[in-house]
Amino acid sequence: MARVNLKVSVSGVRGTVGDALTPSLMAGFATAFGEYVGGGRVIVGRDTRPSGPMYERAVVAGLLSVGCQPVLLGVVPTPTVQMMVDEYKANGGIIITASHNPAEWNALKLIGASGIFLNHTEAAELLDIYNQSDHAYVPEDEYRNLRTVENAFDVQKKRIFAQVDREVIQGAKLKVAIDCCNGAGAPYSRAFLEELGCEVVALFEETDGIFRRPPEPVAENISKLCKTVVEQKCDIGFAQDPDADRIVVVGADGVPVGEQYSVVLATEHVLSKTPDPVVVNVQTTKALADVAAKYGCEAHFTPVGEINVTSKMLEVGAVIGGEGGSGGVIFPAVHPCRDSFTGMALILEMMAMRRQGLEQILEGIPRYLSAGCKVPCPPVRAVEVIRKLTAKYADAHPVTIDGLRLDWEDAWVLIRASNTEPIVRVFAEALKQERADELVAQFAAEIED
Repeated sequence: MARVNLKVSVSGVRGTVGDALTPSLMAGFATAFGEYVGGGRVIVGRDTRPSGPMYERAVVAGLLSVGCQPVLLGVVPTPTVQMMVDEYKANGGIIITASHNPAEWNALKLIGASGIFLNHTEAAELLDIYNQSDHAYVPEDEYRNLRTVENAFDVQKKRIFAQVDREVIQGAKLKVAIDCCNGAGAPYSRAFLEELGCEVVALFEETDGIFRRPPEPVAENISKLCKTVVEQKCDIGFAQDPDADRIVVVGADGVPVGEQYSVVLATEHVLSKTPDPVVVNVQTTKALADVAAKYGCEAHFTPVGEINVTSKMLEVGAVIGGEGGSGGVIFPAVHPCRDSFTGMALILEMMAMRRQGLEQILEGIPRYLSAGCKVPCPPVRAVEVIRKLTAKYADAHPVTIDGLRLDWEDAWVLIRASNTEPIVRVFAEALKQERADELVAQFAAEIED
């Protein structure tokens, strides 16, 4: 029996190359997207995966067939495409990338005219169009010309540089190691950091689409970066994912700070200058709320998913936010999207302005330790479990917008049912590891009862 490795969600469509994710399927989704946005200009970018050029051609065919003008950027970070949609006043954008998924995957990420991802309602409308058999194909004399734009990253770079003090960063003369993961950030990261006055040690800059480390920038996958930071006596290290929208930080001691603290560090810096609301998803460390409280700012929670965070940020006028669990920093002054380059610039500016190393800065931020587990639980029962736990722990400030999050002064726990398998995930953080372990064991036992 053939495998079916295809996922269609609010994030787009993704699957394994040479299996469910066929060129005809990609062309079909591009056709539906072109209809959905009403024709016009559509920005197209991709990461470095070897299947990218093939799928790019399929996307172009789909867009042209319904009267769109594809604008090709080539290999660029995901946030570059989002900013170019805004810059060119395009009707939408398509990014061909599977983000941090393994190399055998690829995907389409779909962006609306506002430069942010489609929300659940918009994605459902698009899927309805895709499932229709009657598409609004245009005659040959209405085909638009194909356009190519070089140096699109310059738009992103200029926006970031307009929001940070380059002279202060340049004056600090920081030595930075960057792990580009052979992805879309590889052609740009070294030069970007050098323009900020940094001495740069770059790893995995090849853009042949062969990932020389696992794509997700978590601690176990960035050991070479950690070693390089120490051996080269760097002040800080950064690790990107293949589409360069998330960032993970490594201290001068070669120890990863953890993906949660990318957003925390950027928030600490921005709120110290502009104390306004912050928005993060429910999977974000309690340290973020602690930092917001220090500056007298409100921290809003959203369901997991970048579009949920960005929508809430725009609603409440948030100055900074992101997705802690993915190391995704969102700074609306540049653009309301996750962006590793913005994250790097903000953290480097903080170090330069404070004349402190990362370790000194972290001393003023609570450090939470984590634990987690999976508990077998059918979906129907998971709903009842969360309902009962919400009532039982009503004094722990329950947040039920995406599973159940409970917060105490020294710890928090998230109980969340999986969307793909009959399990409930329990994740906890606490100032002491023993407390985190105890919370996970306690709630796992309550779910199993």
